[in-house]
Amino acid sequence: MKPFPWAQAIGFGLGILKLPPEQFWSMTPRELAYAIQAVSGRGAPLDRGAFGDLMKRFPDER
Repeated sequence: MKPFPWAQAIGFGLGILKLPPEQFWSMTPRELAYAIQAVSGRGAPLDRGAFGDLMKRFPDER
């Protein structure tokens, strides 16, 4: 088993997300993983329904 990549996790939380240390250390591992996915684009893509909902809420034309 590989050790947890603390340097990368701390660097991401403090450097990329610009969280204060107190907020970073209060995050759960799952919250950190979701933040990494959101910023890196590695999450699941939107399905057609979710994309359609976003298009209705935020149309390109007024």
